[in-house]
Amino acid sequence: MMHTLLTQDDIDTFQRDGVVLIKGLFKDHVEKIRKGIERNMAEPGPYAAENLKEGEGGRFFDDYCNWTRIPEFEDAIRNSPAAEVAADLMQSNKVQVFHDHVLVKEPGTSKPTPWHQDGPYYFVGGKQNVSFWSPMDVVKGASLRCVAGSHAWEKPVLPTRWLAETNFYPDEETYMPVPDPDVEGMDVREWEMEPGDAVAFNYDTLHGARGNTTDVRRRAFSLRLVGDDARFVERPGPTSPPFPGHNMQPGQMLREDWFPIIYQR
Repeated sequence: MMHTLLTQDDIDTFQRDGVVLIKGLFKDHVEKIRKGIERNMAEPGPYAAENLKEGEGGRFFDDYCNWTRIPEFEDAIRNSPAAEVAADLMQSNKVQVFHDHVLVKEPGTSKPTPWHQDGPYYFVGGKQNVSFWSPMDVVKGASLRCVAGSHAWEKPVLPTRWLAETNFYPDEETYMPVPDPDVEGMDVREWEMEPGDAVAFNYDTLHGARGNTTDVRRRAFSLRLVGDDARFVERPGPTSPPFPGHNMQPGQMLREDWFPIIYQR
């Protein structure tokens, strides 16, 4: 039995296109997650970043790997339907938490989130994975944008540092340069969303987001989950998130004390 939030068409779309909209995934947890985001911004973690250069208007804050210290996030992760929906989308028997991610674009932040795939930044290999990107505000203009089918491209896209705009890894031959989907006429999926709706996308789906030129905040909570085939892989440089001292070896499953199983069929 699949979760009631899903149809078979949603699962097929996710598998084929690498992205699908799930209405109301976190709708019962919006107020809680908003509180967690305020706590996160007031008490940033070690990876918190401000993603604007001198003179750029607005504020673009992001931070990740805070769910074990912010109870509102942990509650949403464990008690929302996200894990069960993820199992259905990934066609996986189990679901492990990889990490949480908060992205806040205040009104008047014209800077877009650069096009990128998450997979090349991560030390996780495997096809069974899903990111949920869920706004905690009504989103009409500053929405996530995903390129359908990009999770199946032959080469991954070169990861870059958002602020410095430098390459993450030295080995450029393995990667393709970052494309411009608008110029190249790619199939970009984008939705108007209500608080608690979620875009579900594969780690290798190319995605970015528009700047927030509205007068409304755009607070987004992201949750990265992995399934049965997730294994630790080495990359040509430091990964993001780094998880220092994890002591995993290539081919190993992610250690369950750091990346707990939150759903098992």
